[in-house]
Amino acid sequence: MTTVTKQERAQVDKANASGRTPVVFVHGLWLLPSSWDRWARLFEGAGFAAVSPGWPDDPDTVEEAKTHPEVFAKKSVGQVADHYDAVIQGLKKKTAVVGHSFGGLMTEILAGRGLAAASVAISPAPFRGVLPLPISALRTASVALRNPTNRHRAVPLTYDQFRYGFANALTDDEAKQLYEKFAVPAPGKPLFQAAAANLNPWTEAKVDTRNPERGPMLIIAGELDHTVPWAISNASYKRERRNDGVTEIVKIPNRGHALTIDGGWREVADTALGFIKRFV
Repeated sequence: MTTVTKQERAQVDKANASGRTPVVFVHGLWLLPSSWDRWARLFEGAGFAAVSPGWPDDPDTVEEAKTHPEVFAKKSVGQVADHYDAVIQGLKKKTAVVGHSFGGLMTEILAGRGLAAASVAISPAPFRGVLPLPISALRTASVALRNPTNRHRAVPLTYDQFRYGFANALTDDEAKQLYEKFAVPAPGKPLFQAAAANLNPWTEAKVDTRNPERGPMLIIAGELDHTVPWAISNASYKRERRNDGVTEIVKIPNRGHALTIDGGWREVADTALGFIKRFV
């Protein structure tokens, strides 16, 4: 059972009252909904109604998240996907969905449920059937995977881990600024689920890529991404293009996993916005 918060309900009500097409933003591990604030303003300015729900129990601020990391523990892929599903069910117009990292995986799951008018999955975490396992991705995931008890814990990133996994394409100064402004602990469970997805037929980390109601989908990849390297994004694209709907992929040069929050965020956002405007 998932519960839509008062804040999320207020966003849904505002979107419905506007009469505009909504765009639901889905964040990934180690970030909060506030990581989408600039994107939300951009899409609002383009005539959409931005909705930025959290994962279940997300704190409102980075400061709260660092003070109470335990609230992130034990969240699963299925639980988070069902939460966003519940939010979307409250919208009167069919929504576009944009997600990053594990939020990108959630975006593919939601689109596979037929809930998206169009979707953009940015550096999406792998799902069952996506086979490449580049060393850099394993190194990033090892933050949680090296200790089995992390499956039930909240896992923070050190600065060095954030620098490698998110900010490898940035200067030290920008990496430190992003780490202080955005990085929060995250549940370890989704990383274990994704790592075992191809071994577990009942995994929650699976996507219905053939649903004829999936809608148009764009996958965006960062050329230098360590966390979700091109090989993973491209393998996800190859699975998704089995769908009869429009499926496209774009590689953004010289960008790492922080491409939605770093100084070049606007290029990525404009790419996503341009795709959605073609279909919605």
